[in-house]
Amino acid sequence: MSSSRNSLTNVVSMKGGDGEHSYANNSGHQKTVFSKAQTIVEENIRETLLNLGFPESIKVAELGCSSGENTFLAMSEIVNTIIASYQETSRNPPEIDCCLNDLPNNDFNMTFKWATSFKENLKMDVKGRCFISGVPGSFYSRLFPNKSLHFVHSACSLHWLSKVPEGLEDNKKNVYIRNPCPLSVSKSYLDQFQKDFSLFLKMRSEEVVSNGRMVLIFKGRNSSDPLYRESCHYWSLLTDSLLDLVSEGIVKESDVDSFNLPFYDAGEEEVREVVGKEGSFEINNIETHEHVVPYKDSEEDDDETCRLKFGEMMASRKRSITEPMLVAHFGDAVIDRLFEKYAHNAARYYIVSRSCNKTTVNFVVSLTRK
Repeated sequence: MSSSRNSLTNVVSMKGGDGEHSYANNSGHQKTVFSKAQTIVEENIRETLLNLGFPESIKVAELGCSSGENTFLAMSEIVNTIIASYQETSRNPPEIDCCLNDLPNNDFNMTFKWATSFKENLKMDVKGRCFISGVPGSFYSRLFPNKSLHFVHSACSLHWLSKVPEGLEDNKKNVYIRNPCPLSVSKSYLDQFQKDFSLFLKMRSEEVVSNGRMVLIFKGRNSSDPLYRESCHYWSLLTDSLLDLVSEGIVKESDVDSFNLPFYDAGEEEVREVVGKEGSFEINNIETHEHVVPYKDSEEDDDETCRLKFGEMMASRKRSITEPMLVAHFGDAVIDRLFEKYAHNAARYYIVSRSCNKTTVNFVVSLTRK
């Protein structure tokens, strides 16, 4: 993205507010992703408390909290699991510091609207012992005091890079990796992921106590082929939609050529390699979860209705996470038309969409600070 190649802290935030295309109203998939990983999160919290000897105060960080209620749904499970663990061992409940982090332009106001209901849903004996704070800043930098965090959770965030990789000049008519783009494009993305993920681990290694844990949930891929992305991959559909606007004279082809997403869906071995080389954390487990998009609302829906609903749903989801970036590069005048095209293109793939399940792979990575 030529407008902000060196830093994306102003435009990577999800679309705020509570409108039709806001992240708050289009993040049901992210909720499902966390729900599927909930058992792993609970197990790691319990093991963390046992290894740390049940401290009197616990500091928990949610990295990449975004806007809306999802972060509090996750934090509720974390806090209630902590309290249950103390009760089961006949200990007094600890004070719990819940720190919600995201980039400065994140709509924290929309997030904190859910704080009251979060506290109301906590177990009675912890309501006065749980504290919530916002921590603006990039998780590719230091965010917390030295050795202050006991447990770190991050869902659907670490696939976003700190910046667009260098060396993508040959990635013509693409916004991401797609065959037949040059192998050098994939290499540039991998290099940036390795730098960013290693830096993330280094920053957290200074903030997390020894034997503290992290559970990280982020987009990945099953294929070992660095260029493999399905024809109905969500970023391929975005490319196709932008090129449709080029053919209509609404967007310049040169603007599409200079736009690349700061995103990377790593392979499992790529994740393991970075953790091993950085050296501060030990991998407890990596699970691969595949999430099937709900293509059909009811048996009564005919195929045409299903296709239209599917296309509109996918367009709203991707708009909620990309609009700030797209507006920064292309301007806001093209956005409505762009996602009309996206809905149309997604609907065209409805019939074959079940073959694209690999595009919804998530890794759940459990790590312990050495």
